[in-house]
Amino acid sequence: MDIQLINSAGEASGNLPLAETVFNRDFNSALVHQVVVAYMAGGRAGTRAQKARSDVNGGGSKPWRQKGTGRARAGTIRSPLWRGGGVTFAARPQNYRQKVNKKMYRGALRAIFSELHRQDRLTVTVDLGLEEPRTKQALALLTRLGVSPDQRVLLLTDQIDQTLALAMRNLFNVTICTVETLAPTTLVASERVILTQAALAKIEEWLS
Repeated sequence: MDIQLINSAGEASGNLPLAETVFNRDFNSALVHQVVVAYMAGGRAGTRAQKARSDVNGGGSKPWRQKGTGRARAGTIRSPLWRGGGVTFAARPQNYRQKVNKKMYRGALRAIFSELHRQDRLTVTVDLGLEEPRTKQALALLTRLGVSPDQRVLLLTDQIDQTLALAMRNLFNVTICTVETLAPTTLVASERVILTQAALAKIEEWLS
């Protein structure tokens, strides 16, 4: 199982073998969905909080007697029916994290990478080096790699290149990340994934 290796000029530089265990797996949509949902749930802060009637100050005594006043009976001024009272179903801090073990997480990434390869949305290049941090050079590089300006692109490298990051930061549809910071949500949301040869080696070592 091979993939064509492309240099920064957009020219073919031979074929590169791919690990069957990483790039030739069936697409398990249920597993991918579970991992993506768990990843997004783990990013929720869950810090919302409101005061219930027991948390609001005051209200220790009955506002008026039970009968004879002509008004509705009331036991506390901190009732949810009163202005300044507590909330009926008050929000509490909550942990939204879901358990996903390493085997499931890596299996989902293998399924996503395999599907990207099957759909010809995966490109491997020798490097993504640029001479200057200029947006014009970044656009030219993407054009040579066969990427249209309106596509959502993920550039996957083995380490952050400051020149590349500065050149791409004005392109809102381009995301740069390393193998260590790769998220399943970023992979799923990308129409094209371009990774360097060094990043490919790290991915195969990690997911094999």
